[in-house]
Amino acid sequence: MTDEGFHSSSKDGYFSIVLIWLVTYEQNDIQDFKNILIMKDQKNRILFIMPLPPPVHGSAMMSQYIKGSKAVNEKFLCDYVNLSTSRSMSEIGKKSPIKIFRFFNAYLKTFLKLCTKRYDLCYLAITCHGRGFLKDTPFALLCKLFGNRIVIHQHNKGMSKDVDKPLYKFLFKAVYKNAKVILLSDRLYPDISSIVDKSQVMICPNGVPKIKQYPKKNNAVPRLLFLSNLIESKGVLVLLDACKILKEKGYTFICDFIGGETKEIDTKRFEKDVALRGVESEIHYLGPKYKEEKYIQIANSDIFIFPTYYGNECFPLVLLEAMQQATPQISTAVGGIPDVIEDGETGFIVKERCPEYLASKIEILLKDPTLREKMGKKSVERFNDNFTQSKFEENIATILTNAIEENKNN
Repeated sequence: MTDEGFHSSSKDGYFSIVLIWLVTYEQNDIQDFKNILIMKDQKNRILFIMPLPPPVHGSAMMSQYIKGSKAVNEKFLCDYVNLSTSRSMSEIGKKSPIKIFRFFNAYLKTFLKLCTKRYDLCYLAITCHGRGFLKDTPFALLCKLFGNRIVIHQHNKGMSKDVDKPLYKFLFKAVYKNAKVILLSDRLYPDISSIVDKSQVMICPNGVPKIKQYPKKNNAVPRLLFLSNLIESKGVLVLLDACKILKEKGYTFICDFIGGETKEIDTKRFEKDVALRGVESEIHYLGPKYKEEKYIQIANSDIFIFPTYYGNECFPLVLLEAMQQATPQISTAVGGIPDVIEDGETGFIVKERCPEYLASKIEILLKDPTLREKMGKKSVERFNDNFTQSKFEENIATILTNAIEENKNN
């Protein structure tokens, strides 16, 4: 056999072995092998376990942004497991065989990924209270069982309500021990302070995609807007009471309510509550609106009002959407909202469950179109500086990098 033939034969054998190896492993493993061949450093690998839409809610949307993020996916080798067992809003909170199947399917996927790959970090966006925490706990403990460090991204609160219950306290300590915890605002730390040390905490505010800024309408009659599902604790009735006060003071306005009906408040009850206050001419219920329809409605409004006192409110995305449409916001100091609204600059922070105080702040803006415009412009500036999707993705990528480096140094 000639040298040329020998080399040719050797190459054929080599590439045959490589071919067999390539078809055995997943795409990410193939990329790892390529990196080794060309003597490049491998990227760090992260397993993301998080809820993905549908249904659409804050945590699911932020998780979707991470999954589609160029900043994250170019920096790390990423695998994803959908933690959500619901596929529609109507399924949330209900038990069903299909949800049990989805849970075990997600758990099996997580187990298989942990068995077949080495991860530098596991990222989990889990619920921190109630039955949701009990459902999500096995995923965190499984990651720990395989010796992985975890980062928990907290899109909710309520731990403080369960921390004195023996089972929850035991599981909280097991899950959060040595974990890094991402909070949306430093103001949310007191809720977890009895379990999580401040040194474990990193802050990453939410962000939403930059979209077209729709032109503002020159409304002859000022328009107020409430945008959320019809839930009492979101401030629906508080705003209706404030509208009654403003009408009795002689102000002319229209207040649009956008959002889905709920078990608490359906259309029939909403209309009854409106009639009870005598504000039928001022209040318009428009039902749910999505995407462009929703943004146009926000842009067409003069004041965005969200008087929430919802116990688990953290960092409402609707306020960010109002900001980028140059609409001043009025909301409460619940959760991380004061980190969004700059009181007196981009809107107002009001007392919870106080229609009189809410009405007084709405009144200021109804009387002063120039102030509304000024606050709207400052809102856009604040949004662009702090709350865009790209800013959020950059922050997440940095936090994950730092967490991995810290793990390697310990």
